[in-house]
Amino acid sequence: MAKIALITGATAGIGEACAHLFAAQRYNLILTGRRADRLEALANRLNDKYNVEVAVAAFDVRNRDSVASNLESLPAEWRNIDVLINNAGLSQGLEPINEGDPDDWDRMIDTNIKGLLYVTKIVSNWMVNNGYGHIINLGSIAGKEVYPNGNVYCATKHAVGALSDGMRIDLLKHGIKVTAVHPGAVETEFSEVRFKGDSDRAKKVYEGFTPLVATDIADTIWWIVSRPAHVNINEITVMPTAQATGTNIFRKS
Repeated sequence: MAKIALITGATAGIGEACAHLFAAQRYNLILTGRRADRLEALANRLNDKYNVEVAVAAFDVRNRDSVASNLESLPAEWRNIDVLINNAGLSQGLEPINEGDPDDWDRMIDTNIKGLLYVTKIVSNWMVNNGYGHIINLGSIAGKEVYPNGNVYCATKHAVGALSDGMRIDLLKHGIKVTAVHPGAVETEFSEVRFKGDSDRAKKVYEGFTPLVATDIADTIWWIVSRPAHVNINEITVMPTAQATGTNIFRKS
């Protein structure tokens, strides 16, 4: 019987890369994201290429009722989830705290923390009933340190780390693994979203060095999931060779 992985934020970047890699490993997939057209197109590509079953659910993780209605409407056989990848997340703005936009704060907190909780609440109960499962939470180097003007984003990713530790304790007796993955600079849509569509500013973030790409993190996640049953990777930080800390990056002139 094929295993099942649920991936949030699957329409681009790390989530999409994970979808391809897990499909290649013969997992059936539940893919979620805000952009229904992208989800459907991805599902069709995965089905054609890997001959796996793919269910899609278009919703914003910030909307608790939408999360619940979409997930709870899945057929019973789709609730036997082996792996949950809480990938949906974002950053908005890069300003000092006194100049920050409260709307940006709300979007980051609601997506990175509350959205993760809404999905985990439902899926973890299914895993408890099944007696197995592995939850992967996408954190960030911003969850291991704090950098100038990163204030609220860093706070949300620190929360992901704390929630991962708490989940691991709470779900221990149910045999459910929990891992936090903390990437450094990964060239995806991340910076373009942070800078609200300013692609020129986003490109400058990755100039002068070789950043990680989405498949690097997907490969890491697969390695974590494929460890023996008695092995859990509690957390892992993955950085480009050129990056030592969140802001310490060696750029070639």
